Amino acid sequence: MIKMIITLKRREGMSLQEFKDYRRDVHAPLLFAIPEADQYIRRFVVSYPVPAPSFSEPSYDAVVEAWFDTMDDLDALYLCENFRVKVDPDHENFIDMSKVGRIISEEILVVG
Repeated sequence: MIKMIITLKRREGMSLQEFKDYRRDVHAPLLFAIPEADQYIRRFVVSYPVPAPSFSEPSYDAVVEAWFDTMDDLDALYLCENFRVKVDPDHENFIDMSKVGRIISEEILVVG
């Protein structure tokens, strides 16, 4: 399996709750309305930080993890016309695109 991990910082002037609501209520439906999302994504998780007094505040507001069977499947989703035209342009509405972090990885289970 291939996993893409993306760190997101909300757009300037947007509260954390507005960011969460927009991602859940507007952006996620855009993504999962395109047939390629259902065809290629095997698992999709969004994580938000919680207060952790023993740790410094993170430099991002969310982590997105998306699993794919192969690198070709990941490319098929992110390079398809539906994603490029319908989903990708929406990112600017709630994400500071200059602060997006991304890693494509192969997951190795250590415990669990």
